[in-house]
Amino acid sequence: MSQTILFTIGSITILGFLAAAILYFIASKFKVYEDPKIEEVENALPSTNCGGCGFPGCHAFAEACVNADDLSDLHCPVGGNETMQKVASLLGMEVEERAPYVAVVRCNGALEFRHKTTAYDGVPNCTIAHSLYGGDTDCQYGCLGFGECVDACNFEAMYMDEKTGLPVVIEDKCTACNACVTACPRDIMELRPKGRKNRRIFVACVSQDKGGAAKKACDVACTGCSKCEAECKYDAIVIENYLSYIDGEKCKLCRKCVPVCPTHAIHEINFPPRKERPEKKERREKPAKKVEVNTATIDNAPAVDVVKMAKKANEESVKKEDSDDKEVS
Repeated sequence: MSQTILFTIGSITILGFLAAAILYFIASKFKVYEDPKIEEVENALPSTNCGGCGFPGCHAFAEACVNADDLSDLHCPVGGNETMQKVASLLGMEVEERAPYVAVVRCNGALEFRHKTTAYDGVPNCTIAHSLYGGDTDCQYGCLGFGECVDACNFEAMYMDEKTGLPVVIEDKCTACNACVTACPRDIMELRPKGRKNRRIFVACVSQDKGGAAKKACDVACTGCSKCEAECKYDAIVIENYLSYIDGEKCKLCRKCVPVCPTHAIHEINFPPRKERPEKKERREKPAKKVEVNTATIDNAPAVDVVKMAKKANEESVKKEDSDDKEVS
């Protein structure tokens, strides 16, 4: 073996040892200490890294929980209350239970209710289409129908309905991870409380056009008529920018606002069917009392004869009264 090859091998070996020593020194000098509880908390999380908690992933959320003095502002929507109870027990803290949430589609503009006015020839992506134009209908707020929210869901809890052209949420699979809400460029998706017995009431519209323009663009759009607001006794409904909104925290699920909506823009989910009110019975007309006539001749006589007989009887009574007056005088 030549001296050149031996020199080369020796030089590379020495350089490797020097580089390893330098890296070891740097790693030891700048070593970051991590609390072992972070790993314990992370193992208790569902490890979906969906970002529904507001952090980039489960590790960042676990680190925030360990460093926090209070867990009231931290919540894992996928794991829910059960997971947060485990996290609290690991950290020796207490956490209040939160009402479960579910995603809802705040657009009722199915294909049959919104008439297309333009044709889109481009990338089938909601964000791109939204940035290019207002939509293929006169409603510039409604769903574009390209299913970006469905693609963002990691739990297969959504699908696009071919008949309506709108996304549909599968409630049993939805984890309220907020991915669909973030993905929708038109803010149609929203997380709302599941409500008692999994019942919810919300306005399925986001149009901010005036009543006439909104109704012209979509047959089932909210027109901001304020009828629902006037009907609500719990101040759960507000009208802003010609659009009605129902606060899920204040709503008592009384359903009184639903039937007064003229465009059926308010949706009631998982309620039993309404009982039909019985129709009011028509008042029966009382039969006219039959005037009893003692004279058999009048009963059997024709109408003309009866009139004549009545006139004659009247004249005779007048004559009798005059004769009585003369006798008295």
